[in-house]
Amino acid sequence: MEFKDKQSIYLQIADYICEQLLLGKWPPGERIPSVRDLASTLEVNPNTVMRTYEYLQGNNIIYNKRGVGYFTDDQTNKRILESRKERFMESELPDFFRTLYLLDISIEELQKRYKTFIETTHPATL
Repeated sequence: MEFKDKQSIYLQIADYICEQLLLGKWPPGERIPSVRDLASTLEVNPNTVMRTYEYLQGNNIIYNKRGVGYFTDDQTNKRILESRKERFMESELPDFFRTLYLLDISIEELQKRYKTFIETTHPATL
């Protein structure tokens, strides 16, 4: 995993975990990798992963079964989507709109490019 300087590593790991969950790599109701396993995979300190898990647990994305590990439930993906949509709408979308305006990119042009993106990267969803 390539970490960026603009965001704390534990938050980048949280985004990575949420992405894995949304992609179905770790199905709802199943145990997610242990702190040590994920730390080893991502080549980070286990304390950083522990901080990530505490953050995700505080946001009701994962829960801890004492002595067994961390798990997700059937509502995890819904909570992740709600949280990410809210964060995108509040923090990223205004900058995106500003850029569209400054570069004089129309909604129609954006729509065409979005459609092409979906067709080339996710053709099965159409």
